[in-house]
Amino acid sequence: MKQSRADGFLEFASARSGHLYRSACLLTSGDTHLAEDLVQETLGRMYALWGRISRIGNPAGYAQTVLIRTFLSHHRRRSATERPLGELPDRAPDDGEDPALRVALLDALAGLAPKDRAVVVLRYWEDRSVEETADVLHVSSAAVRTRSVRALAKLRERLGGSVTELVAR
Repeated sequence: MKQSRADGFLEFASARSGHLYRSACLLTSGDTHLAEDLVQETLGRMYALWGRISRIGNPAGYAQTVLIRTFLSHHRRRSATERPLGELPDRAPDDGEDPALRVALLDALAGLAPKDRAVVVLRYWEDRSVEETADVLHVSSAAVRTRSVRALAKLRERLGGSVTELVAR
């Protein structure tokens, strides 16, 4: 029984870790180390309740919710204000990817408040509905709509015409 539980979780973690990692990278504005920590903590929490997972209708959605809540609780900690100095992580850009555009977007996301960033990632990266986003963040649908409008306005203000210049290349 215990072995099948571990095998089931291992299969789930293998299938979902890449998706969770990409979402975590967006939430952390490209801080890959923090993103890895968030995914590891998320998977640890999922493993702790894996025996009761049959009561959860959508384990993948629940894992995404755990990731968002882990991210938000991380920002409430005093140590969350620490920022690494220097350069972007040592990583070669993927083929067809524009590093300047990626850096501009990640910098703009970094300028948003954590809850605003979470709303943008859930709504526009994860393509979740307003109601699903509200449920994950424990806020009203109106709060999600308000945060979306304000966050997108801040992104437009920060990016200005630079995005069209970067995309036109």
